[in-house]
Amino acid sequence: MSTLPVPNGCIAAIVTHLEMTAPPTGPVSAPPRQGLSLRPVPNPSVAWYLCLYRAVGEDWLWASRLFSSDADLAAIIQHPEVAVYAICDGEREIGIVELDRRAAPDCEIVFFGLVAEVLGQGIGRWAMGAVQRLAFGGGANRLWLHTCTLDHPGAVEFYQALGFRAFRREVEIVPDPRLAGLTRRDAAPYHPVIVGSDA
Repeated sequence: MSTLPVPNGCIAAIVTHLEMTAPPTGPVSAPPRQGLSLRPVPNPSVAWYLCLYRAVGEDWLWASRLFSSDADLAAIIQHPEVAVYAICDGEREIGIVELDRRAAPDCEIVFFGLVAEVLGQGIGRWAMGAVQRLAFGGGANRLWLHTCTLDHPGAVEFYQALGFRAFRREVEIVPDPRLAGLTRRDAAPYHPVIVGSDA
């Protein structure tokens, strides 16, 4: 057994990559209640995107997009082969989906998540089913994503239950976004902030 030291000021996550190479064969999942929709957001603004990204991911320390410049982020989310969707409950935006088809016929689910107060209501299962149909209906022959231990603890099990197969695992070490002022200092308290000398 070996250990991997994590420098102070950084956080580590175990990343699991999952994929599916054929569309799901089960029945189409119906929305758990009326008023839910998956709304495409063409040419999203950086400000809008980051607002929803933070609302969904700040408590899980989603931060990769926060380290990007506005210009670099705009180049990604406004690319013609990248599609961004808002998961909506009526007029309220409660989740985000980002699909990247730039490596077609592969399609990557770059981000998929809901705000905390609607978790556990069946919305995620319905939304993921809609995403799977969008991806494979749009010509993908492989749909893949990654999740990590900074995400919901049930994420891997959720994806596997919806037809994804885990195919790779790795450890990722990144600067702690709380120390960089990119997220709230009290976000994700189950991952303590560690600062000071590495000695």
